[in-house]
Amino acid sequence: MKKFTAILLGAAMLAGCTGKTDNTPEPTEDFTKSEGVMTYAEYADAALDTEVTIEAYVQAHQSWWDDKITVYAQDPDGAYFLYNMTCTEEDAAKLVEGQKIKVTGFKSEWAGEIEIVDATFEIEEGSWIAEPVDATELWGTVDMITRQNQKVLFKDLTVEDYGDGNAFAYKNAEEKTDDLYFKVTSGDTTYEFIVEFYLTGADTDVYKAVEGLKVGDKIDVEGFLYWYEGPNLHTTKVTVK
Repeated sequence: MKKFTAILLGAAMLAGCTGKTDNTPEPTEDFTKSEGVMTYAEYADAALDTEVTIEAYVQAHQSWWDDKITVYAQDPDGAYFLYNMTCTEEDAAKLVEGQKIKVTGFKSEWAGEIEIVDATFEIEEGSWIAEPVDATELWGTVDMITRQNQKVLFKDLTVEDYGDGNAFAYKNAEEKTDDLYFKVTSGDTTYEFIVEFYLTGADTDVYKAVEGLKVGDKIDVEGFLYWYEGPNLHTTKVTVK
């Protein structure tokens, strides 16, 4: 599985979007990588368990805890999942959306998810926010993995029964202090997606939106295309149509 996934990612270099939201600062550089820093293509081709150094832009991050933070980062050519990166609480406050960082760690894989582990980072000058890539046409195809970890959009999905007529399930139903799960279908293909509590907790719009779903609802979804034995979107927005 590791070798197959790495080959797929290395063979499919798809460019991301370079659009920005109205409040996004203009980039202060031309996206050229610094000396000694890999391009996304070089990163994708790198062997697992080898040291990598990349530059990318923070798109979101999970909650800081115990001097660790998990970051969703992207450049115009691809995306990176920085798992449990070493980070002080003071530095965590600097990881705002769009912030450019330089990261050194080890390329790894878990259940099909390509990530960087045991990483450290430096804050750099620069800012860029990716627009979601419409990946609807890739739904149910092997090419979906080429958008792994990117900010993506899927349109016109149908909410499925998660069990007992419910449209979603709590990982911790009693206290609502953990993830939400829901299933969506387009055509003949169904995937389970997640609202990652440490990214978007119970007080966020997306968490509340999923709690309000009904079986059969038609929705558009946005999020980061995490991988767990297949697409497992870390959902950041749900629009009921």
